[in-house]
Amino acid sequence: MQDTKSIKPTESELEILQVLWDKGNATVREVHETLLTVKDVGYTTTLKLMQIMNEKGLVKRNDSSRTHIYKAAVKKETTQQFMLSKFISNLFGGSPSQLVLQALGNNDVSREELDQIQLMLDQLKKKD
Repeated sequence: MQDTKSIKPTESELEILQVLWDKGNATVREVHETLLTVKDVGYTTTLKLMQIMNEKGLVKRNDSSRTHIYKAAVKKETTQQFMLSKFISNLFGGSPSQLVLQALGNNDVSREELDQIQLMLDQLKKKD
């Protein structure tokens, strides 16, 4: 798997990675057909993006057969952590609490979600 510092996928690349994380392995056609369910994108655009992603090391391509099979070369959790850290740093001045306050203050949160959040907070407090 790739070094965290070099994980910098674009929004379109993240969409492709999400498909690959869900499917495991997939052809360009399979990825393209999945993307078509949520947005209008050309096949050649998907192909080109996946070729670029292969060059960047975001995906791996098995070209041992006529149809190339792609898989994610970066872990979903590692990518999420990197992107979230970048997001918090860039948009919330490095403050995770500001992110949480903004998210909870502007969205409907169910009682169950609040209970889960409270449980997580309690567990974090016990670590100190």
